[in-house]
Amino acid sequence: MEKKVQEIIKQTAEKLVKEMGFNPKVEIEKIGKDDEENLICNIIVDKDSHLLIGQYGVNLQALQHIIRLLVRKKTDEKIRFILDVNSYRQQKNQSVIEQAHAAAEQAVTEGRVVIMRPMSAYERRIIHLELANNEKVITESIGEGENRKVAIKPAKTSF
Repeated sequence: MEKKVQEIIKQTAEKLVKEMGFNPKVEIEKIGKDDEENLICNIIVDKDSHLLIGQYGVNLQALQHIIRLLVRKKTDEKIRFILDVNSYRQQKNQSVIEQAHAAAEQAVTEGRVVIMRPMSAYERRIIHLELANNEKVITESIGEGENRKVAIKPAKTSF
């Protein structure tokens, strides 16, 4: 059944992006544990990928939502997958992880709270998960709406 699901995702993404005027190559990659299926559908386009991604990935987020809806109409299974364009998300995630580690190092070295730039819920979650095993720091989301950020605190200091 898994291969069938992957094929449905691939064909749906390919068809929609072709209808948008692109010539995509679609790759499906499985990441993570077997019991917790995580699929990444990476759409590779030669040019104008910025139109699919949009500023700060907003078009990509919307495209992912639409493709998920189309896929769910074709199968009864609850399918979870992440849509990416030219590995944009993968590169951005790596950048967010590097920033989180640098901020954690700064918080511990300077013994103070380091507040990161405003981020999406998805990016904040990446930081919380990435730093969860770091016993030297505590992470917390602060702020409201689009100004929500991650505060990284040294674990030994009480605030």
